[in-house]
Amino acid sequence: MRLKTVYLILCALGVLLPYWQFAPWLWEHGLDLPLLFRQLFESRVGAFFGVDVFVSAAALLVFAWREGRRAFWPVALAVAAVGVSLGLPLLLYLRERKSGRGV
Repeated sequence: MRLKTVYLILCALGVLLPYWQFAPWLWEHGLDLPLLFRQLFESRVGAFFGVDVFVSAAALLVFAWREGRRAFWPVALAVAAVGVSLGLPLLLYLRERKSGRGV
């Protein structure tokens, strides 16, 4: 299987799996950001994952910016809309496509 295909599959999983968990909460509460952050940080384990994801997102955005502006905007939009689970495989796919390897 080509590496570009693997990255695209990871992009799909990066959308489906997180939203599989988030969609029921969203249907129940709507986009209640204060409640979302309160529930995310109400336990140490939740706070650990929340902070880890925020730091990972920041590092990914800095790396995407250094890769070039053409890669930055799609990755930034992916991180904002879904998270690192989509942004990272998308950036890797874009890099692989740009390099022309994909093997």
